[in-house]
Amino acid sequence: MEKIYNLAIIGAGPAGLAAAVESYLQGIDDIVVLEKDVNHNSTIRKYYKDNKRVDLEWKGQKVELNGRIVFVDGTKESTLDLFDELIENHNIELKTQVEVTSIEKEDDYFNVNIAGGSVKAKRVVVTIGRMGKPNKPSYKIPPSIRKKVNYTLDECQDGEKVLIVGGGDSAVEYAVDLVGRNEVAICYRRETFRRANPLNQRNIANAIAHNEVRPILGVNIDGLEDDNGRVKVLFNEIEPETFDRVIYAIGGTTPSAFLASSGIEEEDGKPKYDEHYETNIKGLFVAGDITQESGGSIALGLNQGYEIACYIKGGCKNCKD
Repeated sequence: MEKIYNLAIIGAGPAGLAAAVESYLQGIDDIVVLEKDVNHNSTIRKYYKDNKRVDLEWKGQKVELNGRIVFVDGTKESTLDLFDELIENHNIELKTQVEVTSIEKEDDYFNVNIAGGSVKAKRVVVTIGRMGKPNKPSYKIPPSIRKKVNYTLDECQDGEKVLIVGGGDSAVEYAVDLVGRNEVAICYRRETFRRANPLNQRNIANAIAHNEVRPILGVNIDGLEDDNGRVKVLFNEIEPETFDRVIYAIGGTTPSAFLASSGIEEEDGKPKYDEHYETNIKGLFVAGDITQESGGSIALGLNQGYEIACYIKGGCKNCKD
């Protein structure tokens, strides 16, 4: 008979791993975490530069941790080390390179459909993030310059003239990170970087004040053209300008097609859920960035994972003993 897990978690970021660890500590066994990438926390690995500061809170949110995972401000590396230890010490079955295509509710369990088969579980928590599918511009990118248009700094070379597009934390951090190695400009459709957290706002203001980053603010982009292998940016309000590389950091999108194929209702670009993070389908939960309009704190994801675990168990026990 095919195994039926007590809990299947889709996505191995902070919220997903918190749901797994906290459920284990509540006495729930047979837990599996399904991750489409090669390791846990793929967003942190891909989109955070080395030694990037990782804070418990986000944009100054004050969130007290409720569960038993102890998380403190640190770096990209210390954060990944923490989750390595949590997986190792709490008997978490992590299956990587497994992409879930849809979820189907049977009488008393779910079929979590994957390539070539399915995983069965009594309850499912969906914690896929937004950055797994980064937002792309609405205008078409000419095929001849697509290699010069990116969504991370991975392809960036020293000495290039680079345009960063966006006004959130990732855009600001990308721009500041290139200072001293590249000629950097940052384009944002608004006049200020109010979406970024206070530290990043100070950093970009300092870089602009010292002429290390050139701001192009209150300006929209109409399209891109090939300029002899370089990227010609067609601004709406100012004259076009050519760059060696353009990097978009304009957030990510809720995977609406996946949610719809699984029967999860959406409202205002987010899945609908109740106070226990349970969706319109009983036994199917959501947690993490997917529940927020534009990302959220690690603390929020950890708490959501804890609260789901408590609800599944029927109440918390030995919360912080």
